[in-house]
Amino acid sequence: MKQAQFEARYQPLWSRLDEQLKQLESFRFRHRAELPADLPQLYRQLCNHYALSQSRRYSPQLVEALHHLVLRGHQQLYRRRGAWLWRFLSFISCDFPRSLRLNRGYFAVALVLFLLPALLAGGYCLHDDSFIYSLMSEAEVTKMEQMYRPDTARLGRTLERSADSDFAMFGFYIYNNIGIGFRTFAMGILAGVGTVLTLFYNGLVIGGVAGYLTGLGYSETFWPFVSGHSSLELTAIVISGAAGLMVGRGVLCPGRYRRLDAIKRQAGRAVPLIMGAGLMLLAAAFIEAFWSASQMPNVVKYTVSAILWFSMIVYFVYAGRGTSGTR
Repeated sequence: MKQAQFEARYQPLWSRLDEQLKQLESFRFRHRAELPADLPQLYRQLCNHYALSQSRRYSPQLVEALHHLVLRGHQQLYRRRGAWLWRFLSFISCDFPRSLRLNRGYFAVALVLFLLPALLAGGYCLHDDSFIYSLMSEAEVTKMEQMYRPDTARLGRTLERSADSDFAMFGFYIYNNIGIGFRTFAMGILAGVGTVLTLFYNGLVIGGVAGYLTGLGYSETFWPFVSGHSSLELTAIVISGAAGLMVGRGVLCPGRYRRLDAIKRQAGRAVPLIMGAGLMLLAAAFIEAFWSASQMPNVVKYTVSAILWFSMIVYFVYAGRGTSGTR
C-alpha cells in the first residue's frame, strides 16, 4: 500500500484518537473510569499502524507523527491505576498472537528445524534403541527409564526426586523450561547459527527419548504424562527459536541499518514473542507439576491434551483479528 493510500484510509482514526487525547490532556485530574470506551482499541490500531509505517519505510514525517501520537496515548493509558492489568490482558489477547502471525515465516523455519530432527530421531530410536546413546549419556538414559517405568511411584520423576512436592517440581520445571527457551532465543546473537543448532539438538533429544521409551513399551506412562503440557512447552520452544532467528537476521542482513541498530530493531520485534513464550512455558510448568503426574485416567489426559492443542491453534490463528489493519 502506498503512503498516500495508507494516510487516506487511517487519517480519520488518528484524528479521532487525537481529539480524545486532547480532551484527556486538558484535565490534569481524571479518573481511569472516564477514559473513552474505545480508546484502548484505537490505541492498539495506532500501534499497529506505527509498526507498519516503519516496516514499509514511509516518510520520516509520518513515522514521527505516529510515534508522537503513540507516546501521548501511552501516557494516558498506562500512567493510570490498574492500567498494567489492561496492558497484560491486551498483550495476551491481541499483541502476542498478532506478533506471531506477522513473523510466521520465522516460526515456520523454526518448526522445521525442531520437528524434522525430532521425527527422524524418534523413528530411528524406535527401531534401534542403541541410537539413543549417541544423543544422551548412559546415566541420562537410565534416569529417563526410571521416570516412566510402569511401576514408578511418581511419573516424570527420578528416584531421588520422587519425594519432592508438586510445588518443588513446579519450581524445577520453571527453571528448566524457561532456561531452554531463553537459551534458544539468546543463541540467535551468534548469527542465528546458535539458535539453529539449539533447535536441532532439542528436536533430536526430545524425539529420540520419545521413540526410545515407546520402543521399550512405556507408551502407557510416557505419552499420557507429556501430552498435557506438550502443546504449550514444545510450541513455546519453537516460538523462542523464531525470536532467535529474527535476531540472527539482524546480524547477517542489517540492510540499510548499521549492524548494531539492525540487531536492536530485530530484537525489539522479537520481544513480544519471547515474552509470550515465557508465559507459555510458565503455564506448561504448572500443568507438568500438578496435572501430568496425577492419577487421572489416560483417556482424560488425552482428552484434555486434545482440547489444549485445539485451543492453542485457534488462539494463534484468530486472536487479535478484531481490529482494523491487523493480520
